[in-house]
Amino acid sequence: MELRKVDTPSPLLCAVLLFAIAANSGSALGVHFYRTTPRNGSQDDHARFHEIVAEKQEVKEYVKWLERVRNTYERDVTIGGGFPLLDDAQDMPIDRVYSTLKMQVEKIIKVSKEPGEADFQSIQAAIDSVPKNNVQRTIIQVAAGRYVEKVKIPKTKPYITLIGAGMNATTITWDDTAATSLSTLKSATFSVMSLGFVAKDIAFENTAPPPPPGAVGRQAVAFQISGDHSALYNCAFLGAQDTLYDHKGRHFFKDCWIQGSIDFIFGDGLSLYESCVLYAIDTPSGSLTAQKRKTADENTGFAFLNCTVTGTGLVLLGRAWGAYSRVVYLYTHLDVVILPGGWNDWGIPSREKTAFYGEYKCWGRGADIHNRVAWSHQLSDREAAPFMSTSFIDGRSWLSSVS
Repeated sequence: MELRKVDTPSPLLCAVLLFAIAANSGSALGVHFYRTTPRNGSQDDHARFHEIVAEKQEVKEYVKWLERVRNTYERDVTIGGGFPLLDDAQDMPIDRVYSTLKMQVEKIIKVSKEPGEADFQSIQAAIDSVPKNNVQRTIIQVAAGRYVEKVKIPKTKPYITLIGAGMNATTITWDDTAATSLSTLKSATFSVMSLGFVAKDIAFENTAPPPPPGAVGRQAVAFQISGDHSALYNCAFLGAQDTLYDHKGRHFFKDCWIQGSIDFIFGDGLSLYESCVLYAIDTPSGSLTAQKRKTADENTGFAFLNCTVTGTGLVLLGRAWGAYSRVVYLYTHLDVVILPGGWNDWGIPSREKTAFYGEYKCWGRGADIHNRVAWSHQLSDREAAPFMSTSFIDGRSWLSSVS
């Protein structure tokens, strides 16, 4: 493994950049934040729901700026001899980049809110039209617009690819909570139960208002994935408590925006998040993750590689929902939003002996390890290597779209 140190700019240059950004209230980076309105809501509802989304290009510019001012190491893309990570796949053929299995595209279905412009006006109607137990990939192309509907892909409809017009252009939205739907799982705006799901350039949103501390039944899932072998590129997941339910299966998230307040990436999946932005909205004490690995033999966990953690709330890196919860952050920028202790045992001290929480060559104001809980780990090169390629999610056997 080859490590190369990145040249560090002078303190004066860093000071000038920081001053310019502060003086222009973010305009130096061109980051413009906006809020969204709940379903059937008014402008007054903005005060109840503080969604913040940045344009994709602006997020890239922000991350590039962080790269320029950090003093850390860059990694070789083939660390540990694992599966090569995905580069920009925008120009790759549609039947290759949008397929997790090298299979022929059987059908392309178009969806648009405008009558007469596509095959369907509803995303669920398009999914319902896919034959049960299909063995070839079906692509559903969704035009720009805000689609107010709950959507579910059942287990009997594998190999569906969903393509939007951009994470800031195509949004699927609803506002259920655990209380209104009778369970956290059923609160999801978009649910995937099937094998081989792929999504690109689309946003999944739950506009239920952020709950106050101690609220019951206010979990509100934007996206739930229970199917195996799924990949999501350039997608946004917008919500508050329990935004992304990474329920079970092997998953790959790349260049995604994930936003929430409490346990907003949770579940028992085996997932790699690469080059994603994790944005904590206003909360006095939230958590990025709640991973539910239950036994030492269970091969699940979350790895965050080359990600950015920022926002307006205060959050932990993770809470031990399961006794053997496993979460690792690698080469990730941790902003001041991270609470100093970093990790929480879910109020069950015995989990401090069984959970595995690690950090590796992270940087930023939230990466100070001096006040981290004693039972978390600062990983060595050898300990970090298994988490730093798609081999962590057995990608060599199924993630052929990034080969």
